[in-house]
Amino acid sequence: MTFWATWRQLRDVRRRELIHEVGADRMRLKALKWNTVLPQAIRDGAAEELHSMSKYSCPRLVLNMCMFTGRQRGKIKPYRLNRHLFRKLADHSKLSGVQRAMW
Repeated sequence: MTFWATWRQLRDVRRRELIHEVGADRMRLKALKWNTVLPQAIRDGAAEELHSMSKYSCPRLVLNMCMFTGRQRGKIKPYRLNRHLFRKLADHSKLSGVQRAMW
């Protein structure tokens, strides 16, 4: 049993931690690799280092999902909740500063 609702969430958290550790280095190596002003030897060295990094350190693999249910669609971004859970918590005054719209 994990703290997270789904295993996909745990995998995403681990990817986020890895990106936090090596993200800056990866970005620099990628810039070196695509810089056409530099000599080819430096560009090839940067490409090899980039290739030797973990494939899970790519920022595109990070998924934005609901932190309670793991649902990937229908999220309210500032709260990181899906729309169903957001409405339920807002109706019961569990979210600070959020009111149900009434007119």
